[in-house]
Amino acid sequence: MQTSDFKKGIAIRYNGDTYIIIGYEFVNPGKGAAFTRAKIKNVKSLKVNEVTFKSGENIEEGNMEYKKCQYLYNDGSNYNFMDNVSYEQFEMPLDAIGEQGKYLMDGGEVTAVFVDNAPVSIQLPPKMEFDVTEAPPGEKGDTATGGTKQVTIQTGAKVAAPLFIKEGDRIRVNTETGEYVERVAR
Repeated sequence: MQTSDFKKGIAIRYNGDTYIIIGYEFVNPGKGAAFTRAKIKNVKSLKVNEVTFKSGENIEEGNMEYKKCQYLYNDGSNYNFMDNVSYEQFEMPLDAIGEQGKYLMDGGEVTAVFVDNAPVSIQLPPKMEFDVTEAPPGEKGDTATGGTKQVTIQTGAKVAAPLFIKEGDRIRVNTETGEYVERVAR
């Protein structure tokens, strides 16, 4: 694979270890050769490094596998999942899941990413629906400015939503940015 094939979330082999690309940027300076700057996370140590690759450099691809899984529970130090095909249970540390953990619902389906037969991260659907469990009342006159307020969804996460959203509404949230998308009819 070449640096032009980089995508967020894919595995690469670098200096004898396997890493997940968590971000990258193509840079074409006025002088000198173009390069790709990548943030990569070590699969075993979870340390993040910033590495510069020459443009067109060949990088070995890591052995990745995607499995549909069901989220079971959080035991305080790990998230626990079950493979939908083999029914095997496995866990991932809290920091491997990161910010995505606030969108996990008991029994919800996710895609687990396995690198070298070990679970390393999850992929959520880009947009998910949640019930609003807490919403402060909108003040009269606030709606003219198109303001927002912090509402709490069923997982406990806070989302900035329009003032007309109230407790009991169902909303769609972008799980990549954490932003409100729309209210969903029941």
